[in-house]
Amino acid sequence: MQTRAKFFDDLAKLMTNAMGVAQGARAEAETAVKSMIDRWLADRDFVTREEFDAVRAMAQKAREENAALAARLAALEADRNG
Repeated sequence: MQTRAKFFDDLAKLMTNAMGVAQGARAEAETAVKSMIDRWLADRDFVTREEFDAVRAMAQKAREENAALAARLAALEADRNG
């Protein structure tokens, strides 16, 4: 009976070690894939979210200024013709 218990203890230790190795390999694989994806994205010249939001805000401001200038021009032309 003692031999059987030792066998199961050894088997449990072996399985625990295997799980630790598998988790380490998983972490290394995730890191490698993330690094590869980051490199691929950097090579594609994609913009960051912050850059996109900044340009979007600039475009919105330009549209608002354009609308204000169009209204001002229309008022000036109305005064001139009226």
